Amino acid sequence: MRANSFVSGWRGVVLIAAVYVYFLIFAQFAFLARLSQLGINGSALKIVMAAMAAGGILLSLLIPRTAMVRKPAASLRVGFAISAVAALISLLGFGINTAVVVAFLIGAGMGITTVTLVTHLRKWTGERGGILHVGIGTGLAYLICNLPAVFTATPQIQAILAASVCAAAMLLPLESTHGSVHAMSDQAQIPFAIALTSFAALIWLDSAAFYIIQHTSSLKAGTWFGSVHLWANGALHLVSAIAAASLLQRRRTAVTLALAFSALAFACVLLTNASLILSASLFYPVGVSFYSVALVAYPSFLAQADSTADRAKQAGWIYAIAGWIGSAMGIGMGQNLGHVPLAFVAASGAVVLGPISISVWKARARELGIVTVIGVIAFIVYRILPEPASAALTSAERGRQIYISEGCISCHSQYVRPDSPDVLMWGPAESMEELHAQKPPLIGNRRQGPDLSQVGRRRSRLWLKAHLISPAEISYHSPMPSFALLFADSRGDDLVNYLASLRGGSEEQQLERETAWSPSGAAVSGATAGDGQIVYEHHCATCHDARGLTRLHWLGEWHKVPQTLAELRAYCENQSQSKIAQIAKFGIPGTDMPGHEYLNDQQIASVSLWLKLAPMQTASQPSPHTGDHQ
Repeated sequence: MRANSFVSGWRGVVLIAAVYVYFLIFAQFAFLARLSQLGINGSALKIVMAAMAAGGILLSLLIPRTAMVRKPAASLRVGFAISAVAALISLLGFGINTAVVVAFLIGAGMGITTVTLVTHLRKWTGERGGILHVGIGTGLAYLICNLPAVFTATPQIQAILAASVCAAAMLLPLESTHGSVHAMSDQAQIPFAIALTSFAALIWLDSAAFYIIQHTSSLKAGTWFGSVHLWANGALHLVSAIAAASLLQRRRTAVTLALAFSALAFACVLLTNASLILSASLFYPVGVSFYSVALVAYPSFLAQADSTADRAKQAGWIYAIAGWIGSAMGIGMGQNLGHVPLAFVAASGAVVLGPISISVWKARARELGIVTVIGVIAFIVYRILPEPASAALTSAERGRQIYISEGCISCHSQYVRPDSPDVLMWGPAESMEELHAQKPPLIGNRRQGPDLSQVGRRRSRLWLKAHLISPAEISYHSPMPSFALLFADSRGDDLVNYLASLRGGSEEQQLERETAWSPSGAAVSGATAGDGQIVYEHHCATCHDARGLTRLHWLGEWHKVPQTLAELRAYCENQSQSKIAQIAKFGIPGTDMPGHEYLNDQQIASVSLWLKLAPMQTASQPSPHTGDHQ
């Protein structure tokens, strides 16, 4: 009987592992990466994540008040089915509306499965050794998610894995249980209200630290980069989860939460110092595993609950408030501050350690002593480690941060492909050493717009400013949005200064390439003056026509006001067609005249032919970029 009880308890291990694997590898990683692939970011991403939180909070609070909670097998299968469907839908191409629906399904599925699971967990683990099964299931889930093949897989593979895990959990014999279960009470257990606030503080700390690590390349490289780090993280999670379960099995809830806080607090403090990242990577998984085990074990085995309904309601409140709201607050802190303030770490310590100390005062002096020592250590760390002093940034350095925060990386690369047409269009290729020296590298996600790795050499500051304010006015039919809002303060100028600093490579070598270039013979043969006039009206008239929008808009800021079409024609009479083509293609360095590198040879040959040979009266014809603006 005991052997059968022990073996059947592994159903609980599988269920716990399935829930955690789905949440960690899909909800936290793959789904967000998939949204990025689909171009859903910025304010749209916030809407999607809000929908996920809404689904999680709503179902966490709703399930305990429905008949589903009294049918655990059916309820779990419904939750896993919803979660699996959401993961599979993410494999498809979709827009913001579908993303919101999928996110809500993810939250709803997680709300149903988590509350149902912890409410009835003893049915699948048994009471004897049940908390140990919680530790094993939690540790295995973190280990699986840190396996290099899983962690570095594509979002699509991770989504398929998450759906498969849910399907496997649904196939378990959930109807057969350990029979009746009894309430487990212990006067040493901390009250529900204190547990709720403690979990909220711990998840807040974890989510903030997690977001900061994920979005800081140097921190991510020191914690989750490479197989050695991943295997070490997985092993730490597994060992820590089993250790936490051992403490909880002996009713050491206060000590477990205190240790979880201490590890997370040390990790957050250490993350403020780049030289201590490796140490932070050791404390962080320990703290996460300790509270993650408690997050399942407390409502399942350790909370004071008179009935299954009460246990379900307590679980719903824990996951709604601590799980979803605490997580959202932590992510918001990471987004807005970029670090966890030491004052907040101290405040979290007061929230977690203070009430716990009071709650165990009459129960166990030993636990009180451990909690007190941990609190003293945390206070000392807070006092002796000052807030990190941020070095004063230059305007270009601030501009680089704005470039990252505004998502420019989503459409613009900073990588010239060696031995490709990129070299002629954008400039010399950088070495891999130069790219790795950037913190972080901004190679880019895709190239929907021009490469910017050497844009400072190819465009003037005025051109950059004008283009950021009104892209379509400067570049014909540009899909780039306006960033005029940045110029309401210093951010716009900082961004311009950063872009102007991107010069790279040897200017002499690039100049040699440009002066040696000419349109191909086939392009010259196929060029026509009529096509050249169209190219001029689309790409040149905005500056060179007397009433061109750009010419008039920036009249007082030009280094030298662009030549009118008549002046331009007079200049071209004394230049070879090849020289005109080079200017049209690459611009004039040191001036506001930009190049048009993206035009093909025949377009360049056509506009140079029209400028040199077409009759003067075509200058009076209207242009789509001209009009009465005086």
